Amino acid sequence: MNPQPSPGAAALPPASLSRTMRIATGSLGIALAVLGLKLGAWWLTGSVALFADALESVVNVAAALAALLAVRLAAVPPDANHPYGHTKAEYISAVLEGALIVVAALVILHEAWMVFLAPRAPEHAPLGLAVSAVATLCNFLWARLLFREGRQARSPALLADGKHLMADVVTSLGVLLGVAGVALTGLLWLDPLLAALTALNILWSGGRLVRESVSGLMDEAVDAELLGRIRAAVSAHAAGALEAHDLRTRHAGRLVFIQFHLVVPGGMTVDAAHDICDRIEAALKAEIEGAIITIHVEPEGKAKHHGVPVL
Repeated sequence: MNPQPSPGAAALPPASLSRTMRIATGSLGIALAVLGLKLGAWWLTGSVALFADALESVVNVAAALAALLAVRLAAVPPDANHPYGHTKAEYISAVLEGALIVVAALVILHEAWMVFLAPRAPEHAPLGLAVSAVATLCNFLWARLLFREGRQARSPALLADGKHLMADVVTSLGVLLGVAGVALTGLLWLDPLLAALTALNILWSGGRLVRESVSGLMDEAVDAELLGRIRAAVSAHAAGALEAHDLRTRHAGRLVFIQFHLVVPGGMTVDAAHDICDRIEAALKAEIEGAIITIHVEPEGKAKHHGVPVL
């Protein structure tokens, strides 16, 4: 008994999709606006730390593009050539993000070294800091909205974008305090130091984004917390079966693929075994959004006495 993935499994409800699409498009617009503000703050002050903060916003633009792509792809249902959907295509954005991250970090480090060799005081610091503060506030407010909407729509893409944006807010606050410190104390070496630290933060946070994308391409299993929820749901809703073993999982975008063998008494009818499978599938889909489940039913002689006991 090997149920095929549901044809509509990858699609979001129309109303939810429409709202999520608007939010994802808004994220891109906010990211571009913030990038413009931060570039303006750098242009006003000449601070290499503010320049680094502006280049970090390039990564935010790439992340917003990735989120928008992910939401669009979630609307495309499986077809004859792609029976498991199109969600893996979103990982292609990792190539763009990775390139932008490396280029941005190298440019920042180069500029920081040049300023370290020839220190210069920031110009028009109060105005530049005010512009950067407005950009940071925009990021903070939008990140809060992304968290709320992402949880409501159960959208991993929006939640991930919100987390990345909030990390950028923390970095920006550090840069603002540092540049203010340079202006107040005259310690010019603080400016390139902050820029270098920002470059390292870009590499770290950007590398994490790329790593998450690569894990999807490599069919990585779900994390331990989600695996525990899967095992608990199977155990709680498999009354009548004897055992579930050979549980395997992988994720692709918002989809989670789950497959396992379900051992039932040898004399059980096909209808009865199918009812158990339906009950388990319903429980897993209620617990995990985007779950695609395949259950292979076996007679009791195939029991391995390990895996998920369901007695």
